[in-house]
Amino acid sequence: MGDPRHWRNGTGLLSVPGRDEPVPVEIAGSYGTRRRGLLGRDGIAGALLLSPCNSVHTFRMRFPIDVAYLDRALTVVDVATMVPGRLGLPRPRARHVLEAEAGAMARWGIRTGTVLDIRADPAPAG
Repeated sequence: MGDPRHWRNGTGLLSVPGRDEPVPVEIAGSYGTRRRGLLGRDGIAGALLLSPCNSVHTFRMRFPIDVAYLDRALTVVDVATMVPGRLGLPRPRARHVLEAEAGAMARWGIRTGTVLDIRADPAPAG
């Protein structure tokens, strides 16, 4: 698992215990990418990790989302489904938020107490 205290913008793979196939994940590690989130999109193939983050909103969103709040060790502390136009309550223990289309968390087996593994793709050489 990459160091979750230092996520950088990019992509990676989300592994869920008991699920054979990893889920593609976009990583939003900067203020601008976290602020933009899923705004302006009609959906997402996979998930979006916002870090650091402990609350989200769905104002101006085009579709309902599942939100998993993760602690420092990437253990799920709460899961919620949010329709557009809502303000989520902060989860004090959360340090990261994983967003996906509504219904995805249940399909993937993500629930409170699940320990996730997120591996960021290597940064491109430059």
